[in-house]
Amino acid sequence: MRRYLKLLYHLSLPFIDIKKFVKAFPQYVGFLFDLFKYRAMNGAEKIRLKDILPVINEKTVEQNFDRHYFYQDIWAFKKIKLHKPRQHVDVGSRIDFVGFLTTIVPVIYVDIRKLHTQLENYRFCIGSILEMPFRDNSIESLSCLHVAEHIGLGRYGDRLDPMGTKKACKELQRVLKKGGNLYFSLPIGRPRVCFNAHRIHTVSQILDYFNELKLVEIAGIDDNGNFYPHVDQGFFRHASYACGLFHFKKP
Repeated sequence: MRRYLKLLYHLSLPFIDIKKFVKAFPQYVGFLFDLFKYRAMNGAEKIRLKDILPVINEKTVEQNFDRHYFYQDIWAFKKIKLHKPRQHVDVGSRIDFVGFLTTIVPVIYVDIRKLHTQLENYRFCIGSILEMPFRDNSIESLSCLHVAEHIGLGRYGDRLDPMGTKKACKELQRVLKKGGNLYFSLPIGRPRVCFNAHRIHTVSQILDYFNELKLVEIAGIDDNGNFYPHVDQGFFRHASYACGLFHFKKP
């Protein structure tokens, strides 16, 4: 029953987020209280109705953030900085991560969706992770963070393909230079497809997909969002939606 309720909830999201709507009601009451209180204070500016812009979800004790993306970006950034490549290629990762990378290394960013921006050390290259515009064994430093699990599910306008993630991994493996480094991440846990959001894999599946590469290290983010810089495969034994961070090298 819970699964069907979850499905119904996600189907309703384009129209209304029921959870947020219910949670927001008392916050709107608090917003109106603050508004009238502020207007009654000495020295308060005149507030016109058309200038009112409610921001009601930031009165929290702790800051909310996506722990997968937060920790994976730091993990990969530190490794790339340590290895000091002459150039780095990123495929589809978060654009904030790509932007920060340009401060330490020239970056080529590959994606099916255009990202034009005015940054030094940045070049955009439109392309699919299933057919990248690079020769075999040509890239010294490569990253693909929380991307491959989406491939083939149509979420971002790509073609439907049940083998999308496996093909993406094989393509990353193809273009990586001998001696080059690949920084890769995706959800790890009970293998399944959460259509059309993502797939979840086991560690053994990922090692099989990258069977021509040498595993240097695995880091992990557990189901509770805790980051561990060095883990073994057993770390994910009971995971449902953890994150595996894989550092590979081509021998």
